[in-house]
Amino acid sequence: MMKRILCTGLLALCASAHADALIGHDFTGWTLRTDPAAVVTDAFTLGADGVVTSTGKPSGFLATTASYRNYRLHVEWRWTDKPGNGGVLLHIADGPMDRVWPTSIQVQTKHGAAGDLLPMAAATFAEPPTSAPGAQPVIKAHTAPASERPAGEWNSADIVCRDGTIDVTINGVPQNRVTQAKPAEGRIGFQLEGAAYQLRNVTLEQL
Repeated sequence: MMKRILCTGLLALCASAHADALIGHDFTGWTLRTDPAAVVTDAFTLGADGVVTSTGKPSGFLATTASYRNYRLHVEWRWTDKPGNGGVLLHIADGPMDRVWPTSIQVQTKHGAAGDLLPMAAATFAEPPTSAPGAQPVIKAHTAPASERPAGEWNSADIVCRDGTIDVTINGVPQNRVTQAKPAEGRIGFQLEGAAYQLRNVTLEQL
């Protein structure tokens, strides 16, 4: 079993099996795709305490350059201003896009919907959505009572991906599960959807 640290302490982003750490504001091992185009440091900054702050703009996503299949991902986030929309993107793959969003499985961190799962663009999973037939976006809502903490407090997401099965736990409460996810592997990313937020303690353990 190998543990790759994407973020350690409060936050250090790593790009390889050797846990190469982020130095200063250098997001080596990560790439940003937005509309309009921007560079990483336009949208993300690293504070002296190691917490990564995102402006939430412009619309798009920050993603690892490495791909992963079977892993346990831990993410902590909080809203720094008015709570809004955001998400963790799993199994990002080349292919069709939904506007600026890539083919991927999204774990919602959207305020009021944390733990929902969305198949983005060409992504699919076996379970039926809970959103209305034909509605967009397609959503499989979280299954337990909401476990998101009040705005401004830190939340945690624990996500386990194994051969196309994805389990999502929000603040210690199991909230969602899908099987036969396609793609079943790919890059990992964080959305920018207009609301400012912070990240810390992001770790990835390969299974």
